[in-house]
Amino acid sequence: MPPTLLHDDIDPKLLFRYLTAAVIVTLGVGTVFYHFVEGFSWIDAYYFSVVTLATVGYGDMAPRTPIGKIFTTFYIFLGVGILATYFSILFRRRAEKRIEKYQTTHENVSHKEL
Repeated sequence: MPPTLLHDDIDPKLLFRYLTAAVIVTLGVGTVFYHFVEGFSWIDAYYFSVVTLATVGYGDMAPRTPIGKIFTTFYIFLGVGILATYFSILFRRRAEKRIEKYQTTHENVSHKEL
């Protein structure tokens, strides 16, 4: 069965790879930014990046500098969009694989009955 195309001529596996890279780069950029600009430790910078993009926002940390606050607003808009698309494609791929497996299993059962 040929790969399902999500958007025009983009292979879903390639799209998923690009989105995975985008998630990693987005988390990396946020971590580096918060470490150097806000002075967070590396682990706190990473933690804040994840909490921010996951829209959890525990409130235990926040940017203190004006540039940090401005960056965070754009980081949220961009990052949440990337993560939402990533998880949408991830769950869609899993569902398609389960459907394909189900159809294959039931085709084999119906052929045996004939």
